[in-house]
Amino acid sequence: MNLIHNKDMATTLPNSPPPSSLFASIDMGTNSFKLLIVRADPSGQFLTLNHHKEPVLLGLNSTPTNPFAISNQSHLLALQTLQNFQNLLLSHQVIPDHTRCVATAAIREATNGNELVECVKERVGLEVEVLSGEEEARLVYKGVLQFLPLVYEKLVLVIDIGGGSTEFVVGKGGKACFGASLKLGHVNLTEKFVKQGDHNVGDMREFIRLVIEESGVVERIKEFGGVEMVVGCSGTIRAVEKAVFYGYAKSEMFENDNVVLFEEWKRDWRFSRRELSGVVERLCDGREGEKARRDKFFNRRSEFIVAGAVLLEEIFEVIGIENMEVSGYALGEGVIAESLGKVYGGSDLNANVRWMSVVQLAMRFNSKKSMRVAAQCAGIAKVIFEGLRECEEVAASLNERDLEYLEAACLLHSVGLFMGKKGYHKQSYRIIKDGGHLHGYSTEEVKLMALLARHHRKKFPKSDHASLIAFSNEVKQKFRSLCAIVRISVALQQHQCINIQEMVFSISHEGFKLEIGDSKDQNLLPTTAQPLAVDTVAESGKELENFKKVDFLTCLLDYDLIFGRYFHECGLNCKVYVFKIYFICI
Repeated sequence: MNLIHNKDMATTLPNSPPPSSLFASIDMGTNSFKLLIVRADPSGQFLTLNHHKEPVLLGLNSTPTNPFAISNQSHLLALQTLQNFQNLLLSHQVIPDHTRCVATAAIREATNGNELVECVKERVGLEVEVLSGEEEARLVYKGVLQFLPLVYEKLVLVIDIGGGSTEFVVGKGGKACFGASLKLGHVNLTEKFVKQGDHNVGDMREFIRLVIEESGVVERIKEFGGVEMVVGCSGTIRAVEKAVFYGYAKSEMFENDNVVLFEEWKRDWRFSRRELSGVVERLCDGREGEKARRDKFFNRRSEFIVAGAVLLEEIFEVIGIENMEVSGYALGEGVIAESLGKVYGGSDLNANVRWMSVVQLAMRFNSKKSMRVAAQCAGIAKVIFEGLRECEEVAASLNERDLEYLEAACLLHSVGLFMGKKGYHKQSYRIIKDGGHLHGYSTEEVKLMALLARHHRKKFPKSDHASLIAFSNEVKQKFRSLCAIVRISVALQQHQCINIQEMVFSISHEGFKLEIGDSKDQNLLPTTAQPLAVDTVAESGKELENFKKVDFLTCLLDYDLIFGRYFHECGLNCKVYVFKIYFICI
């Protein structure tokens, strides 16, 4: 075995992202508070590890004055939510300098907003930055650019509908040329016009038009001579896009268990004025059963979606919008991007176009929970990949581009679950290979990533597998190496009895060792935890056998010392176990 490092020195490689690569943003919105934790690198590229959203509803139960005051109930809930967020930041070891907490319309407008800000600093230990409307709009634009880097050179109008305000920003080349914030949000409009199930849509439309007209925002936008693209972001607009995607306005499609035809898989994140009107018409339909249908589809957003969708339709009308692109990123990601810029310097958005097409596809078909799982899987795979590349034989056959394929396959391996659990790995392959979502990759690269996702489960493919025939021997070897890493990463992630956050990859004269600690946050009795440990050993051992099929690598799973001790010494309060994987270059 030839190692790049000194054979007599054991080097520990961090399993999960080192604390310096973790960044976080907290968005204290009118409707909800959102915590975003990402893993970033100096290029400015980042991957979401955790995204928590809690409905605090600062605008509800407030005093009926103008301006309003945040109620005691909302005040206490805000503190409790932020303390929970702070605990999560501590558990992820996000350093304070990499965390930024911002507040928007509700705290900006509330008569007692400063009291909440001071209380948060004193009791939770978080510095809250209250954004002006223009600053909020600028950061929203910055977030959109991370999701849609190709719009950088275009004159773009970005619209963000929040709970207490709507932001408009015109930007080009990364610079916000104009920004405005109007006191029109889905929460305050719901409070004013949607009460006890009665939709005063006519009055709401008149009010919206009056506020927009008095603001002069339409005239300011038209001064730029016509924008090249309109982009919408945040919860309301993304919910409308989801409704269009699932055919919410079409009963025959929507009622069929949310089935989306294959032709719709190729649909980008956008919708037209006609499609928006169809959703609004259905939302305002007073027929029997419509509320239950709306509640089922929009869940917690159901209470506010009518006001939000009507507001968006009126914006389309007064500005003359025919089509809207949709960004999966908004204020929170804009805050992250600005933090990265201060730490790492400027980033090349064009360099992230390829990777963002992967993220967009993953977000299109994965639920939020599935995205967290996929991100964890990608994190495990990256640790193994980077550790193994310390071996000269491995380093010669795998490069940084291969790491991109590996992480992409991990993010996308379960997108086929969108169509049901049976044979979902095959559906993942079809979506990746034939959906046309991945931009900047060659046909062979797309096929490679699709096959990695396809073979993350079931039988490990042989070199002469029919799907690999078109590949050269070099690519076949690369594929099998990456596939083995994907499979063990998926197997490890699936078993919550291990603590992925405490993975350690070390190198010494004996080889490589991946050591995974116990899951300290589980409260399982030994009788329930033991089967999980057995499953972990069995599944991981089976997947590790695949490494023996890779020419330059073999693996050993250290059972006896670890699990023997677990089974024989485990008491009521003892759930501690660790298992070790040795990777040996041969």
